[in-house]
Amino acid sequence: MARNHVATELVKTSALPAADHSFGFLVHDVSRLVKRRFERAARHTGLPITRRQAAVLLYIARKEGVSQTEVANWLDIEPIALVRMLDKLHEEGFVERRAHPTDRRIRTLWLMAAARSVVERILEINLAIREEAFAGLSNATRDSLVAALSSIKDNLMLQEEGAHERSAAAAPESPPTCSPTASPAEASGADDPMAGGIGVLRPGVGIPRTGSNTPLRPR
Repeated sequence: MARNHVATELVKTSALPAADHSFGFLVHDVSRLVKRRFERAARHTGLPITRRQAAVLLYIARKEGVSQTEVANWLDIEPIALVRMLDKLHEEGFVERRAHPTDRRIRTLWLMAAARSVVERILEINLAIREEAFAGLSNATRDSLVAALSSIKDNLMLQEEGAHERSAAAAPESPPTCSPTASPAEASGADDPMAGGIGVLRPGVGIPRTGSNTPLRPR
């Protein structure tokens, strides 16, 4: 009861930070604006792909042969939703599924030739958005911001891992669930096209090329 009274008084006295300056709001709004800028730029350049599809392509480009399960866990979506997304990417000639060499239950994901030029274009858009977002900030400020966000992420992941372990200990008979520990993509900061592409893959760098680049089919 006393706790509720304190919360009420905080609201009455305007002790809470302004919504548009709170940490949670800023993180959410930056993510929202990055998504909007990416999708606007993709439409403008005729790139028929969503931000989430772009994230999948970048992750596969960085780690070809990754399993569908790992990608679904990284995106935090149901496997069936990923299957539909992969079906679409396959129809576009961007992604192919292959059987795992030793485990028939696992399907691995690989880029097709036409996806190489698409990945290059995604990275170019990401770089442009990053420059827009960091306009007016010194290199030192940029580095400090990224370092601070990385530390915040590590802190939250540590708390999630501890909560998962406590929950598992309290219910030992429960069926196993996916660990909240950061996936390889998350550990590298590749949790969206802007973060994942910049710093991991850059235009013309680190994208293996097998076969010819097929131009993107016009819509």
